[in-house]
Amino acid sequence: MARVMVVDDSVAVRRIIAKILVFAGHEVVCEAGDSETAVELYGMHMPDVVTMDIKMRGTDGIQSARQILQIDPEARIIMITAVGDQDYVLESMRLGARQYLVKPIQADRLVSVVNDVMAGSGPTTSAA
Repeated sequence: MARVMVVDDSVAVRRIIAKILVFAGHEVVCEAGDSETAVELYGMHMPDVVTMDIKMRGTDGIQSARQILQIDPEARIIMITAVGDQDYVLESMRLGARQYLVKPIQADRLVSVVNDVMAGSGPTTSAA
């Protein structure tokens, strides 16, 4: 079981991801709707895994990932992106994100990626 933080500026997407993860036996310890809150909550909760939307209003998920990795270089971050954002994905992987998923999120793929990251799998590409 992983303790997970879900970050997305869409409440609906956060709730879907959280429900999928809880149903799979993981614990969602916190949710954030923006990058600044994500960084603050990461420091407070130190989750095992973070799902991070790349494009959000305000500061993007890449900047959040960068700040979280400064707090904890071992942070396990899974970037979530829309189709066509390959440059953002490559940048986030260079920063240290462990994996990424492409929206729309498929439940089985999300659970598989979280489990892989918890098991120590390195960076890979994971289209959902």
